[in-house]
Amino acid sequence: MRENMDLIDIREVLVDKNLPKHERIAEYIRQIKDPYHFKCGKFTITAKFAESGPTLEDCLQRIMV
Repeated sequence: MRENMDLIDIREVLVDKNLPKHERIAEYIRQIKDPYHFKCGKFTITAKFAESGPTLEDCLQRIMV
Protein backbone atom coordinates (compact mmCIF):
# COMPACT_ATOMS: atom_id res chain seq x y z
CA MET A 1 0.00 0.00 0.00
CA ARG A 2 1.23 3.51 -0.80
CA GLU A 3 2.15 6.06 1.85
CA ASN A 4 -0.55 8.69 2.47
CA MET A 5 1.72 11.45 1.15
CA ASP A 6 2.08 9.60 -2.18
CA LEU A 7 -1.64 9.07 -2.67
CA ILE A 8 -3.42 10.87 -5.50
CA ASP A 9 -6.30 13.19 -4.56
CA ILE A 10 -9.30 12.06 -6.60
CA ARG A 11 -10.46 15.69 -6.84
CA GLU A 12 -7.48 16.34 -9.12
CA VAL A 13 -8.33 13.53 -11.55
CA LEU A 14 -9.90 14.86 -14.74
CA VAL A 15 -11.19 12.55 -17.47
CA ASP A 16 -12.49 13.72 -20.84
CA LYS A 17 -16.13 12.60 -20.97
CA ASN A 18 -15.98 12.60 -24.78
CA LEU A 19 -13.59 9.63 -24.79
CA PRO A 20 -15.03 6.15 -25.37
CA LYS A 21 -15.92 4.33 -22.15
CA HIS A 22 -12.89 2.00 -22.15
CA GLU A 23 -10.54 4.97 -22.69
CA ARG A 24 -12.18 6.94 -19.85
CA ILE A 25 -11.62 4.01 -17.52
CA ALA A 26 -7.99 3.62 -18.64
CA GLU A 27 -7.35 7.35 -18.19
CA TYR A 28 -8.89 7.30 -14.70
CA ILE A 29 -6.67 4.36 -13.70
CA ARG A 30 -3.58 6.02 -15.21
CA GLN A 31 -4.15 9.18 -13.19
CA ILE A 32 -5.32 7.72 -9.87
CA LYS A 33 -2.53 5.06 -9.88
CA ASP A 34 -4.26 2.85 -7.28
CA PRO A 35 -8.08 2.83 -7.56
CA TYR A 36 -8.27 0.96 -4.25
CA HIS A 37 -6.30 3.52 -2.24
CA PHE A 38 -6.44 7.28 -2.80
CA LYS A 39 -7.23 10.58 -1.10
CA CYS A 40 -10.27 12.83 -1.24
CA GLY A 41 -9.17 16.03 0.47
CA LYS A 42 -8.06 15.21 3.99
CA PHE A 43 -9.60 11.72 3.87
CA THR A 44 -7.80 8.53 2.84
CA ILE A 45 -10.02 6.10 0.95
CA THR A 46 -9.35 2.37 0.94
CA ALA A 47 -11.81 0.43 -1.21
CA LYS A 48 -12.60 -3.22 -0.65
CA PHE A 49 -15.12 -5.37 -2.48
CA ALA A 50 -17.01 -8.46 -1.40
CA GLU A 51 -16.25 -11.59 -3.40
CA SER A 52 -19.89 -11.85 -4.44
CA GLY A 53 -20.29 -8.13 -5.21
CA PRO A 54 -19.70 -6.13 -8.40
CA THR A 55 -16.19 -5.90 -9.86
CA LEU A 56 -14.16 -2.68 -9.81
CA GLU A 57 -14.71 -2.44 -13.57
CA ASP A 58 -18.50 -2.66 -13.08
CA CYS A 59 -18.39 0.10 -10.46
CA LEU A 60 -16.18 2.36 -12.61
CA GLN A 61 -18.41 1.86 -15.64
CA ARG A 62 -21.44 2.98 -13.64
CA ILE A 63 -19.57 6.13 -12.55
CA MET A 64 -18.16 6.97 -15.98
CA VAL A 65 -21.33 6.47 -18.07
